Amino acid sequence: MKYMLLMQFSAAGADFPAVDTWTPEEFRAHIDFMGEVNAKLMADGEFVQGEGLGGPEQARIVRAGENGAPVVTEGPFAETKEFLAGFWIVDCETPQRAVEIAAFISTAPGPGGRPLNMPIEVRPVMSGPPQEM
Repeated sequence: MKYMLLMQFSAAGADFPAVDTWTPEEFRAHIDFMGEVNAKLMADGEFVQGEGLGGPEQARIVRAGENGAPVVTEGPFAETKEFLAGFWIVDCETPQRAVEIAAFISTAPGPGGRPLNMPIEVRPVMSGPPQEM
């Protein structure tokens, strides 16, 4: 079964300073940890895909306008307090294994090497519509 692990960031819920205030060494340790997570998942045969995402200041909201023409709105918006920082798609034998991986990702280091304990949302990737439909 495939699962998507979503790394959410919330400025309101974070008990660590903004990433742009971290030292280069702290930021490098965080990125290196993510590389190690990916390498382990690959070695275990569980890695499908994983990506970090640009910040909300780079986000665009797109809707279909008249005749289907794109209408683009730039972010971020003042009310935005949370954003998706990155994701993984893993292929695991059990839902419990996906939860274990998410918990490990949550230990990514931040300032001073302390675990950030960022929330990681775990969702099954659907291969088709639910059977009851």
